[in-house]
Amino acid sequence: MIQILDDINQANDIKKVNQVDYKQLAREIRRFLVKNISKTGGHLASNLGTVELTMALHLFMNFPEDKLVWDVGHQSYTHKLLTGRKNEFSTLRTYDGLSGFPKRKESECDAFDTGHSSTSISAALGMVKARDLSGEDYKVAAVIGDGALSGGMAYEALNNAARIQSNFMIILNDNEMSISENVGGMANYLGKIRTNSQYHNFKKSLEQSLNSIPGGMGNKIMDKLRRSKDSMKRLVISGMLFEDMGITYIGPIDGHDINQLLMAFQSAARVKEAVLVHVVTKKGKGYRPAEENPSKYHGVDAFNIKTGNGVSHKKGKSYTEVFSETMVELGEKDEKIVAITAAMPSGTGLNNFSKHYPNRFFDVGIAEEHGVTFAAGLAVGGMKPVVAIYSSFLQRAYDQIIHDVCINSLPVIFAIDRSGLVGSDGETHQGIFDITYLSHLPSMTLMAPKNGNELHDMLIYASKYEKGPIAIRYPRGRAYEELEEFRTPIEYGKSEVIYEAPQGIVLLAVGSMVETAVQVKELLDADGKEVTLVNMRFIAPMDEELLHRLAATHAIWVTLEENVKSGGFGEKVAGFLVEHNYQNITQLIISLPDEFIEQGDVSILKEKNGLDEVTVFKKILEITKGVRA
Repeated sequence: MIQILDDINQANDIKKVNQVDYKQLAREIRRFLVKNISKTGGHLASNLGTVELTMALHLFMNFPEDKLVWDVGHQSYTHKLLTGRKNEFSTLRTYDGLSGFPKRKESECDAFDTGHSSTSISAALGMVKARDLSGEDYKVAAVIGDGALSGGMAYEALNNAARIQSNFMIILNDNEMSISENVGGMANYLGKIRTNSQYHNFKKSLEQSLNSIPGGMGNKIMDKLRRSKDSMKRLVISGMLFEDMGITYIGPIDGHDINQLLMAFQSAARVKEAVLVHVVTKKGKGYRPAEENPSKYHGVDAFNIKTGNGVSHKKGKSYTEVFSETMVELGEKDEKIVAITAAMPSGTGLNNFSKHYPNRFFDVGIAEEHGVTFAAGLAVGGMKPVVAIYSSFLQRAYDQIIHDVCINSLPVIFAIDRSGLVGSDGETHQGIFDITYLSHLPSMTLMAPKNGNELHDMLIYASKYEKGPIAIRYPRGRAYEELEEFRTPIEYGKSEVIYEAPQGIVLLAVGSMVETAVQVKELLDADGKEVTLVNMRFIAPMDEELLHRLAATHAIWVTLEENVKSGGFGEKVAGFLVEHNYQNITQLIISLPDEFIEQGDVSILKEKNGLDEVTVFKKILEITKGVRA
C-alpha cells in the first residue's frame, strides 16, 4: 500500500499533499512514530500530541528560511520527519545517530538547539530582532508548552516581547501537562479559558452571523474584531492575561484541526506585534496506552506496541527507587522533612512521598530557581527541605544555590538525580558538570554514594546535618549492588578504604566510578600490581587526612569521576598534591573531556570517552612504566 509519508523526503514536501489527505498523513505519522519509538525508546506522548500542530506549521512556514523554535524540543520528531530525516529514525537517540532534540548541526531546518524548558520565546525573540535589524522578512515562531509557562524565564521573555512592533508568533501548546500534571496558577488560568463555554458559544454564534452577511462584509468585520485590542473575547472574559501584557491572543484553537490551525496562523501573521496562539492538544493522541497514561509514555524505553509494556528486563532497584523509599522512611521518622521537586514528582521518585505526606510535598512547576529559594525559606522556618532535581536542571538555579542557600549556610539537602552520563537524551541532559559547579562553594558539602545502600545512608546522615547544605549526586539507572559488605558508618569528610595495599597504586573513586574501579582493580591484580581502592564518599570536603597517609606509601594516584575534568575531583586532588609539594607522586586523572557529550548508550559513551575499565587499565599500565608502583 502506497503511503503519503513515502513522498515526504525533504523540507516543504508536505505542501504537495492534497488537503483531503491531511488526516491520513497524520495517521501515518503516528503509526511511524509508535513503530520506531517502540524499538529505540524516546519521547512518545508529547510527539503524538503535536502531529497536526507540526503539520500545520510546515504548511504555513517555509524551511529552512523561516525559523521555528521548539521549547524543550522533545516534541520535534514530526518536524524531523517532515524535514528529510525519516530514514534516520532507526538511529534515534543512539551514538552517532539522530538526536531526540533539535540540533542545528543535524539540519539547517532546526533553528535552535534546545533541551531545557521555558527558553523558546527568548531565543525566538532574539531571532525576530535580528531579522528586523537585517531588513529581512522571514517568519519566526516559538512553540511552548503550558508546563513551560510555569518557568519564570518565559514571563521575562513575554514581558519583552510585548514591546516589539514586528510580527512574532508564539504558539502555546496546551495539553494540560508538562511531564507530570501541571500545577499552579497558570494551569488553573488556562483551564478556565479552555472550559469557558460561554466564550466559545458567543464566538461561534457571532462568526455564523457575520458569515451570513453577503458580499464578504462579514469576513472583513470579523478580521477587524480579531485584530482589535478590545476583541470579542474581552466582552466575555475579563482580565485576559496575555492581552493585558500587550500580546495579541488568539484561541483556544483545536490543536488537531489543521484547517483551524492554518486560519489562526494566517490571522497571526497579519499582526505587527507579538501574537500568542493558544492551541489545545491531547498528549499521547492516537495510541491508547499513551492517551490513558501520558506521564508513563512521556519518555520511554523500547516497548511492546500491543501491550504497551517495556521489553527491557532490568533487575534490581534504581537509585531513584532507593531515594524514593528512603524519603518515605525519613518522612515517617521526622515531621520536619519536606520534599520539593520542579514538575517531576515521578521522575525524581517523590510521587511516593507525596502520597504518604501530601502536606509536606511541594511541586513548584518548572521553576528550579524558585524551588531552591523556596527551600531556603523552609529551612529558615525550621523545616528540613530535600530538593530533588536532575543534575542538568539544577544548573538553572545556580545563583539561588549560592546566594540564598550557601551564603546563609542553610541545611538544605539537594538530591541530584541523573548525575554523570545519562545517555540517550544527549548534551542538554548529561549531568557532567555538578562536581565542578558545586564542589568549590563555601559551606556546601558534596557527597556521592558507591551503591544503593550508601545512598540510603547518606540521606539519613544528611537529614541530621544542620551546619549547612548537603548535595548528594547519584546516577541514573540500576543501583550498584556489590560491596554491600562494606557499609561503614558515615563520618563527615571521611572516605572509605575498601581494599588497602601497603604500597603501589591507589584508585580514588567517586560515586558511580567505584564500580569501574573495582573492575580495574581486578585487572591490575591479575597483572601483579598492588592496588588500594578508596570510595571517596565526600568530594567536598576531601578526606585530606587519608590523602596525606596514602602519599607516604603510594607513588601512583588514579582519580576516577563521571564529570568533566575542569574543576572536577581530579583537579582538586592535583591541587592538593601541588599545595603540599608531593612531587614524588604521579597522578592520572580519569574523567570526561571538557566537551558536551552527545547521545548514546551510557556504556558506549564511557568507552568512547575513556571511562570503561579496559581503557582505564591500559592508561594505568602506561604510566606505571618507569614508575616504581
